[in-house]
Amino acid sequence: MNAVQTYRYLQPSALRAAGLDLQTCGGPAANPRFFAGFLTAPAAAAAGLLAVAEVARTRYHQPVNPASLDPVVTGSRGRLRFESFSGCCGVYARMDVLPAGLDGEISGHGTTNVDVNPPLREALARVGGIEPLHVAVGPDDLTVSTMDGSVVERKVPLPGRWLRGFAEVHVLTAGFEPRAEIPAAEAAAFLRRLPAATDRSVLWAVPAGRTLRLTSRPAPGAVCLAGAGRLAALRGVLRHARTLRVYGPAVRAGSPAVPSTWELDTGALRVSLTLSPEPYRGFSGEGAALAALAGDDVVDDAELVGALLNWDPTIDVAALADAAALPDGRVRAALAQLGTAGRVGYDVADGAYFHRVMPYDAGRAERDNPRLLGARALVEHGAVERDGEDATVRTDAEVYRVRRHPDGAYSCTCRWWARHRGQRGPCRHALAVSMVAAPVEALS
Repeated sequence: MNAVQTYRYLQPSALRAAGLDLQTCGGPAANPRFFAGFLTAPAAAAAGLLAVAEVARTRYHQPVNPASLDPVVTGSRGRLRFESFSGCCGVYARMDVLPAGLDGEISGHGTTNVDVNPPLREALARVGGIEPLHVAVGPDDLTVSTMDGSVVERKVPLPGRWLRGFAEVHVLTAGFEPRAEIPAAEAAAFLRRLPAATDRSVLWAVPAGRTLRLTSRPAPGAVCLAGAGRLAALRGVLRHARTLRVYGPAVRAGSPAVPSTWELDTGALRVSLTLSPEPYRGFSGEGAALAALAGDDVVDDAELVGALLNWDPTIDVAALADAAALPDGRVRAALAQLGTAGRVGYDVADGAYFHRVMPYDAGRAERDNPRLLGARALVEHGAVERDGEDATVRTDAEVYRVRRHPDGAYSCTCRWWARHRGQRGPCRHALAVSMVAAPVEALS
């Protein structure tokens, strides 16, 4: 289901004689200015922003007309982050402009959308050379009273899948570890060897000396590469990169397809693509965030921890635990809960969460999740009958048996579980069982 969100820009974004002028559409104040200064790697930054915008307007699964959704930008202490999802929600793109890439001050903080329109994309494509590029994120001077008559207003279909995608990606990537790092020259050769964009196969990349070797089967240390053509957006950044780093969860022989992150580092900025486990799978349906959404016990912790977030580019869990007087484990659970509302993301390079506030209704990820809504309805109607570690769930037409295994995982006799075998989060029956358990049990 799409929601139409009205984005208000003071004027179109443009590349002017004075530099790149990116228009934002809101945040803590109307049309805020997060940054004014120079980008020290102008060509790399232009290529990175083009990559993020390209992902936002692309549907990799069953391609149709461009999605044309505007990337999200977060300004925080010493860092700018640009984020987007593909139209099919199977690719998450981010460009982090690091302190070394900024010659200026972050004059504000917040999260909003930026207008990356066709004329700006054309101008960015022409950026070259080594001269610094001046960026003003938002207008130089603005009062709300000056908006009448000068506002450029656009109505953009904003899929609820984007919010659910943000909620899922931070949970999934928090379990990633660095798996490989190769020099840019080898990375370019590796990307050239990848299958065509139309190839939807699931491959595995295995570190082999200074490069990566592709194989059709998983093995310890391998990284999943599903729909290799989805990495095409990185090619424009390659000539500026120093290294390619790859991140993913631990796998073994026989492991199912899993997500992965592919990141180019130029020194001044990082551009990364996180790929869903299979080309047809959008992150919005992965189910990794369901436990955080369902856990009533962490809501109070999340409210407390959220009040302590301070726009730091990385969140120090230990320091946050001290400030909140909570154990580290409860703080991590609270951060997972906050991530379901888009209030935090996860940076695999830093191995840490970061603060942002998405321009969405905070409760929408929960309301728009069919499995969560179905589980809550089952609990409200008294459909769950617990029997020790197991349970029976009764609906109007069917009776399902939910079993909890020694490793904490659930299985169910429903068709959802038979189809996905726990690889896309819990079914609504298992989720309902966890809701009536005391204490709430972790789902896998």
